[in-house]
Amino acid sequence: MVYRTRTYIAGEWDGDKDAIDQLHHWNKSKHWGLSFTDAHDLTQARDSSLNCSIKSSLATRFNSSKKFVLIVGKNTKTARSGRCQYCASYRSWTSSCSKGRSVDHRSYIEYECEKAIKDNLEIIVLYNAASVNKDKCPDAIRNTGTHVAMRSLREDTYCWDYQAVKNAFS
Repeated sequence: MVYRTRTYIAGEWDGDKDAIDQLHHWNKSKHWGLSFTDAHDLTQARDSSLNCSIKSSLATRFNSSKKFVLIVGKNTKTARSGRCQYCASYRSWTSSCSKGRSVDHRSYIEYECEKAIKDNLEIIVLYNAASVNKDKCPDAIRNTGTHVAMRSLREDTYCWDYQAVKNAFS
């Protein structure tokens, strides 16, 4: 029996690393009360792995997760990283790769969102902005879960909104 106790965090790492790092900062800090166990601590795929191998590793992490957190930024919906057609072993005429795996044209983010729904995980969508804009959210989870802005405007400055994020996790 698998115990689902972890939190799976996804996002477009190039554009939203600051928001992902902020979540980890709140989690590791003794001052803040946000607490989760990151599913990505379980396994790591090498950067040279094929996209289908990486997705297999992601599935292992999902199997121990009870929550799925997606950080949505300006490029999340259009991110294409993870599509099998970009790996060196892709063969378009056979719909498979040289490893014999079927081709998956979904990006990592699309795969993760669909897997979270399939696995019936609690879904939290955090926007790396001061407002929720569901047009930037992947279609699979646009109308599912809790959607919260991670930032707020205070005295003409955008600040991280710890309390909004904490409430989404509770």
